[in-house]
Amino acid sequence: MTNAYIPYGAYWSTPFAKWQGSIGHLNSIRLAANCARTMLDAKRIDRDAIDLGILGITNPQLGAFFGLPWLTGMIGIDTVPGPTVQQACATSARALQMAAQEVMLGSSRCALVVTADRCSNGPVVHYPDPTAPGGNGHTEKWVMDNFGHDPYAKNAMIDTAENVARRFGVGTAEMNEAVLRRYAQYEDALADDRAFQKRYMQEVPITDAGFRKPTGKMLAADEGVFPTTAAGLAKLKPVKPDGTVTFGTQTHPADGNAGAIVTSREQARAMATDKAVEVELLGFGQARVEKGHMPMAPAPAAMAALKNAGLSMSQVDAVKTHNPFAVNDIAFARETGFALDKMNNYGSSLIWGHPQGPTGMRSVIELIEELVLRGGGTGVFSGCAAGDSAVALVLQVRSAR
Repeated sequence: MTNAYIPYGAYWSTPFAKWQGSIGHLNSIRLAANCARTMLDAKRIDRDAIDLGILGITNPQLGAFFGLPWLTGMIGIDTVPGPTVQQACATSARALQMAAQEVMLGSSRCALVVTADRCSNGPVVHYPDPTAPGGNGHTEKWVMDNFGHDPYAKNAMIDTAENVARRFGVGTAEMNEAVLRRYAQYEDALADDRAFQKRYMQEVPITDAGFRKPTGKMLAADEGVFPTTAAGLAKLKPVKPDGTVTFGTQTHPADGNAGAIVTSREQARAMATDKAVEVELLGFGQARVEKGHMPMAPAPAAMAALKNAGLSMSQVDAVKTHNPFAVNDIAFARETGFALDKMNNYGSSLIWGHPQGPTGMRSVIELIEELVLRGGGTGVFSGCAAGDSAVALVLQVRSAR
């Protein structure tokens, strides 16, 4: 990659709310448009500079057919074109890759990437089939049925975690230790009245479903995060009778949105909230592992991204992962050599939840902020996705001087 940058501060994430929570009734595309407008106004970003939009969303809802053009219309940049992207949990990384490539190739000067999802109140889709008995067709609960069944691998998401746990010889106790570490890291982000999260997090005014009537309430912080203790984890039994994964060693579905600007070095410097900080996207990578072993995919994806960036894991200062299961991080650490305890500082989806599309974007934003606090460095984000796949990226934070 060359000349693809994220302007420091030109991004946001809402707090994530556990499904059926405070924003479970709100259309996620309309809500994301409101949040994008707020970010652009707060950071004084010229809307006329944006010539590409990318919407990442995985759970369809009312109006989702129109996708990106509807979103940009609501933001006030109604001449801006672009695609709508769906790649389950890897949607954010894929959307950032697409934006970076457009900027790098010169087909876009400045891209706005918006990721939005709502696991709450998932749609029920009916697929007509006139050849079925009585023409009954097939009905799919979009969220729950796809959590529970991979049509190719013929397993549920949790089965992939159990398969990898067996492959690496990981038991419940080791997973519990990993969760305790992740929860302690999340608590670091809550210190000093959530000082770390307030570097990027945007509060969400709660309205009625029509976005007309304010309720007077705000989603100001993550909602539905479980207090985690060693004693509490020890009480939980595995979800599957012969398994190792408990409800405490996996994430919870959530709602929220997040977004970022991707542009050239010169434009990024002009848009940055701190012009002394430079954030460059160095490379991307992807991987797909054997079927039914999804938590193994982030490691080879990260190694591919590093190779494309001309780097090695020994040169990486910080790692963030999408970790729907604790075993994801255990497998990643063993495969890459990056210390388990040093990954996912300040939080991860294992703790703050998983709205799918925005999950990776929030992780990337937290990765940037972590590197800024340490004075710069190289970071990797990698996250698994449905179909035993993963997408990863490498970025670098440094002084712009």
